[in-house]
Formats: sequence, C-alpha cells, structure tokens
Amino acid sequence: MESLSLTTLQLLDHLPEGLLDCDARHLHGLLGGPTLIHLGGRRQPTLFVSVLLHGNETTGWEAMRRLLKRYRPGGGEQDLPRDLTLLIGNTAAAAQGMRRLDGQPDYNRVWPGSEEPDSPERRMMQQVVDHLEAQGVFASVDVHNNTGKNPHYACINRIDQQGLHLATLFSRIVIYFLRPSGVQSMAMTRLCPAVTLECGKVGEQHSVDHALEYLDACLHLSEHPQHPLAPQDVDLFHTVAVVKVPEEVEFSFNGDACDLRFIDDLDRLNFRELAEGVVLAELGTEGGIPLIARSEDDEDVTARYFRREDDQLVTNTRFMPSMLTCDARVIRQDCLCYIMERYALPASASD
Repeated sequence: MESLSLTTLQLLDHLPEGLLDCDARHLHGLLGGPTLIHLGGRRQPTLFVSVLLHGNETTGWEAMRRLLKRYRPGGGEQDLPRDLTLLIGNTAAAAQGMRRLDGQPDYNRVWPGSEEPDSPERRMMQQVVDHLEAQGVFASVDVHNNTGKNPHYACINRIDQQGLHLATLFSRIVIYFLRPSGVQSMAMTRLCPAVTLECGKVGEQHSVDHALEYLDACLHLSEHPQHPLAPQDVDLFHTVAVVKVPEEVEFSFNGDACDLRFIDDLDRLNFRELAEGVVLAELGTEGGIPLIARSEDDEDVTARYFRREDDQLVTNTRFMPSMLTCDARVIRQDCLCYIMERYALPASASD
C-alpha cells in the first residue's frame, strides 16, 4: 500500500488482507498511517475501540488480532455480536517501538478538548469523533499499557452508573481523572460510556488475555446495566495531581551523579499508600525540589506532596502514586507519575 501522510486518516469497511498477521511493528508498512475500520455486526450502534495511540503499547492490538480471528471478518465462522469500529493509531511510532516519534504530539493528548496547539493530529482526532457521532456509538474503549509496575485498572472521566459498570467489567480498581485533557476517553464520554484500560506492562500474555476477554464481553453486551453499582464492588480513586521532572533537571536510576537520583525500584511504590517521609531520591546540589506537581486546576502543589530533607527527596504527606516509571524517555515525553486519593462513590452513581 502506498504510504499515507502520518496524519491522513484512512477509512475502511473491511480488514485489509494480511492485517491480522501483522504485529505492531509491521502495521505501518501495510496501512501507511492511522486507520479507522468499521465492521458490521448483529447489533448497533458500534463499539469503538482504539489501540496504539501510543506506539509502544501493543497489548490492545495483540488482543484485537486474536479477537477478530474469532469472527467472520477475521476468518471465523460467527458474525460479530455488535458493530465494531477500530482505530489503529500511531503506526509510525509503533514501527519504531516508540510511544511517539520526536516532533509528533502525543496521540492521546490531541482529542477534542485538548489544550495542545492546533495540529494535523488534532484535526484527525476531531474527524474520528465526528464520524462516530454521525453513526452512533454504544461504548468506547481505549487500550493502553504502563511502563512501570501497576495492577490492571480502568479510567473514567465522568462518574455515572453506565461508565462505572463498563469500568468494573475490567477491574474493581477504577481511576477518575480530569487531567490530562485531550485524551480519547474524555472526548468520547460526551457520546457514550467511555473507559481507558491500563493493562500492565507490554509483553505479558495475561494482559493480552485480559484485554481480549474484556473486549469480547463488551461486544456481547446487549445494553448497559441499569442496576446500581454497590460501593463495595469498586475501589475508586481520583487523580489529583501530575508530577513531572523539569526539562533542565538531570536524573538517573543507576546512581550516576546528577541533580536527581531516584531509588532503583521506584515503580514498586505504585498503588501503595505512602506515608510521610518515604525516600524517593538522592539529591545533588543544594536547592529546592527538582520536581513539579500540578493539580487538576493547574496549580503548583509541589510543596504539598514533596520536601527536601538534607540530600534526599521525601514525601511530605500521605498519598498514593500511580504510573511511576523508571523509563527515562516516558518521563521526558509524559510524566513521572500521578498522585491519587481515594474517592467515595457518590450517592447519585449508586442509586
């Protein structure tokens, strides 16, 4: 197939020959760029699934390869239980095994509602949403991986009964967040129940199995559950801040001399309630705190969560981190972690 522009959205109503035989690194050679595929099933409206918005997060695509082979579009004997619309995202980055290419925006920060500047990628994601709004959509699932040690969990951007049921179908751990903006699930939640799946690290077979069975279950849903979700059936958290390392700050995980030397196994702290005074890093030169934590309202809340104690960076209060990673490239392209607090299930969501 002739190569497309990296920001030209290809629209298909079939699976190209050989597609399901391609791993993520070979999709760009076949598709040439981002591709939206609509496949007919027994029920409407469609289930929307996006994969590879981050090119190195391959679990979603591996699950979809196996799922589609069960049904007629992929060579199986059964019709799809429901229409399916699949977005295969950043194929160019996937070809390089990267989250995004240098010079590209993050494909999961440029959806409608984004604070990023106008770009061809933003216009492309607007095209996706406009297309789905016109045809109608039953539910939306965006599949991701973590680079650090995390349990499987689902994320939502609005707390309501349908969204919570869709999330807890995947995991009892559910995270509610409003920032970062411009993510797929936040754009889609205006149209239908929408979740983001966080499926652990890339390369874990049980992650692919879990995503596969969840997506198949979504295809078989005839309607969204109407009964109340019991508070004991969900561990609900709220993301209250994002933590980043300023570009000018050098950091390491191997003890190399620099401004910020993180403990080696930092990601083991994910989803743990950290007490005040937990050591996160050794510090070099004298000065302030070489991290920036910003709240949902974009306020600087660094001093609320961290302090410098002699030559160490320690927690300044109790909190729970998620998505802590030891991947330096991911830290530069995205963030060090998110800070969460437990969140009570509102009465309106359980009535």
